[in-house]
Amino acid sequence: MRRPTFTAWLALALLAAPACAQQPSQPPRDTLNSLLTGDLTPTHDPVIIRQGDTYHVFSTGHGKRLIETRTSPDLIHWTIGAPIFTALPDWARQAIPGSDGMWAPDISFVNGRYRLYYSVSTFGSNRSAIGLATSPTLDPKAPDYQWRDEGLVVMSDKSDDFNAIDPNFIIDREGRHWLSLGSFWTGLKLFELAPRSGKPKDPKAKPVAIARRPAPAGGPAPVEAPFIIDHGGYYWLMASYDYCCKGAASTYYTVIGRSKAITGPYLGKDGSPMLEGGGSIFLRADLQEQQRFRGPGHAGWLHDKDGKDYVVYHAYDKQANGSPTLRIAPVRWGADGWPHADY
Repeated sequence: MRRPTFTAWLALALLAAPACAQQPSQPPRDTLNSLLTGDLTPTHDPVIIRQGDTYHVFSTGHGKRLIETRTSPDLIHWTIGAPIFTALPDWARQAIPGSDGMWAPDISFVNGRYRLYYSVSTFGSNRSAIGLATSPTLDPKAPDYQWRDEGLVVMSDKSDDFNAIDPNFIIDREGRHWLSLGSFWTGLKLFELAPRSGKPKDPKAKPVAIARRPAPAGGPAPVEAPFIIDHGGYYWLMASYDYCCKGAASTYYTVIGRSKAITGPYLGKDGSPMLEGGGSIFLRADLQEQQRFRGPGHAGWLHDKDGKDYVVYHAYDKQANGSPTLRIAPVRWGADGWPHADY
């Protein structure tokens, strides 16, 4: 039986909503997030893509499930699938001793294959690496379904001023390929890639700095999870500020800035530069203590086939012991040209 579309569910939710006004601390009942059901948790660092009539979410793995997979026919009902990996590739185990997980994937379709960039690291260290796996399809039932690990893309160590995790791939309007990445240290960086291999075009080239949060020497500078979108003649950089991974005590939130050039500078609506910790708040939990979903961050983006935009992210559910939970919000573009998430 065909499930109702999001539009149909939204109409039903509106009809069923009580006439009285909601309390300010309660989420509106007519959002996509209020309709999500199925295998929503635990989800950390999600990205989303559509193949045919199926939506796919990839996220950080848990335990021996390295890179989680979820699918939905309608953006509402989500079903967990088999993980992409159950063991680290040999090169990753050798490059990053002590690591046993894969974090923060990114998914795209390039040159006839799906590209999955992923992170390998250990907490608190910038001895980190980004790897690449590819497959001709995302459908596990397809005869040609098979992920092929393509090896190391970028690596950082204690001699570097960046941390090679949280990758995001984009092709600019001139056809150049780029990978943004970064977490803490001196912030977010941008590497130009060779289109055929998906790896750095010039391995010796210095990356471009696109965002950072200045801090006193030795102090924390929490900025991570870059994601770049091309819309309306601008490139838009999303980034997560403050702290994730603390359950309901997480202070994570998402900011956004824009630039005419993919290399920046990225500025908030008020002109504040993201290279100086600026930008405009895009996703933030209500600061009241009763707010259910805390620390919304590590955002990804979907420009759907019907032209609609969505932001996917995780937040920590206070009603489920702070469990990291899949969240998806439609995005509308305001008259001022800036995006607003209906979450």
